[in-house]
Amino acid sequence: MGRIEKSIEIRAPPEKVWEMLAFDRLLELEEGYKHDLKSGDLKSVEYTSEVRTPKDKLRVGASAHGIPRKPLELNLEITESLENEKLTYRLSGWARALVTYTLELAGKGSKFTYVTDYEMPWSIAGKILDRLYFHRAMEKMGERSLENLKSILEKK
Repeated sequence: MGRIEKSIEIRAPPEKVWEMLAFDRLLELEEGYKHDLKSGDLKSVEYTSEVRTPKDKLRVGASAHGIPRKPLELNLEITESLENEKLTYRLSGWARALVTYTLELAGKGSKFTYVTDYEMPWSIAGKILDRLYFHRAMEKMGERSLENLKSILEKK
């Protein structure tokens, strides 16, 4: 199992950062969903659970499906949600991951931490691919995703 952990300080309160964590905002923020390691970019992310209010997008049990440009299965489901503090979701598809976002007050803004615990498919071949390429690529995408989030929120 691999693990990526990155943090960034953002000049925005946790409430503003929280709003950006909805699944339908992933393509704006997450580099991994835009370019998904050449296995297929996503066109969109659509909720599969009922969404009546903006808060429904970030509640436990909220789920979504990534709509790919190429054959790729991607399903997302929130497993933990503490408003303005912590959001955890399970990702399943060609790989499996548990993604956790945490928010803390930091000076005049927020400290945002992103943790991904992932498991590659293909047993030994997946472990080799992870060591040679995937882990480094995921770290770089995580850094770019944090910069995207910071850029979007600090423009507002």
